[in-house]
Amino acid sequence: VQLQASGGGLVQAGDSLRLSCAASGRTFSGYSMGWFRQAPGKEREFVAHIRRNDGSTEYSDSVKSRFTISRDNAKNTVYLQMNSLKPEDTAVYYCAAATLTGVYEYWGQGTQVTVSS
Repeated sequence: VQLQASGGGLVQAGDSLRLSCAASGRTFSGYSMGWFRQAPGKEREFVAHIRRNDGSTEYSDSVKSRFTISRDNAKNTVYLQMNSLKPEDTAVYYCAAATLTGVYEYWGQGTQVTVSS
């Protein structure tokens, strides 16, 4: 499956952004999907996850209650709605697809999110 992330940009603290990740190739609904991010000088970290079977979600503590992950299987797209953005949310955001093993095997190219104070 090929993944294409979009929707990043430069915003001010407190603003909102919605990231999208469009998938092509194999059946999108068969994959659990996740968002990760990598800030300059830091390791890539988990942000959010949505399961393929029941649509249940998980979030990192740093984004819980501010970010919402969702998916539209008809459009082969996963979204990350980001509200109340903070400067520490600045990073390159990646979407990824996990196979039945739970391993994220497919990654998008990343989209830059910059939050100014």
